[in-house]
Amino acid sequence: MALSPTAALLSFRFGLTDGVSVEARKWAGILGRIGFRTVTVAAEGADRLVPGLGITDRRPPDPAVLEKAVADADLVVVENLCSLPLNPAAGRAVADCLRGRPAILHHHDLPWQRPHLADVADLADFPPDDPAWRHVTINDLSRRQLAERGVTAVTIPNGFDTETPPGGDRDATRARLGLGPGDRLLVHPTRAIPRKNVAGAIALAEGLDATYWLLGPAEDGYGPELDRLLAAAGGPVIHRGPDGISLADAYAAADAVALPSTWEGFGNATIEAAVHRRPLAVGDYPVAREIAAHGFRWFPADDAGPLRAWLDHPDPALHDANLAIARRHYSLAVVERRLRRLLEDAGWLSG
Repeated sequence: MALSPTAALLSFRFGLTDGVSVEARKWAGILGRIGFRTVTVAAEGADRLVPGLGITDRRPPDPAVLEKAVADADLVVVENLCSLPLNPAAGRAVADCLRGRPAILHHHDLPWQRPHLADVADLADFPPDDPAWRHVTINDLSRRQLAERGVTAVTIPNGFDTETPPGGDRDATRARLGLGPGDRLLVHPTRAIPRKNVAGAIALAEGLDATYWLLGPAEDGYGPELDRLLAAAGGPVIHRGPDGISLADAYAAADAVALPSTWEGFGNATIEAAVHRRPLAVGDYPVAREIAAHGFRWFPADDAGPLRAWLDHPDPALHDANLAIARRHYSLAVVERRLRRLLEDAGWLSG
């Protein structure tokens, strides 16, 4: 009996709630259905740990340790580590290790899309390229920007389970949060970093007379600024919340969802809100315009009036339309078809 081919998913870290970790788990499941055995490789949260791959690691990974971690892999999927120069030495080490080997560089972000990385955006190292590799972006904007730099890529957007009822316990979750039946709740399902625009989400909650609920932790040194914003908020705020509350519970408890970001490589809440049948207020970041072009019905994040009017007189037809669009363009089946086609075109599927 032939052994299944092995796909190694490699990144800085795995197992957290950031978009890269979330989408890597989905890709692992899809690759498993296609026929691969999957393993993860990272500095933390992975099946195989390689010191030096982490964002804050000061020393590059030992080439021998890195080679051993991927030696049995028939395919390596690099999740953002060779996309952003957050640890340039690790990115160069991974690129050197994978030269001439089947690999997919899965780009969630690119350096010139991040203002704080603008000074390194023109480095030839990021993203690296090799004839043996394939590049995948999660949006068409990044694919076009790579093409302008001579790198060919295909777009495979983030995928979502659009068929399984999402579940979540609205009443129990709201009770744990101390909310009454008539209290409005605006959920902000992200980490707290500058580009997530926490101030904008708080202002939206104030305009809705809603409790503001930020799900994720502060990162990248944003803690003091977050503390200041939450302390100055004009209405009730919740940060993180009680243990044991799932993302499905959070969406079920919410009356509306905020995504006022100034930049997202995708913005999973755009589709999650549709799956969970919740109205969404979105910032005008570039990729949101790309997703909205499919016909989603959203609300502005910088003006509470339209969303407040809808909440006063909700129309379920909005949810029906948004879910139908999500199923058509952003299901896990769509991702699987596109990924399978890429693997077949590259000659990486047998049989």
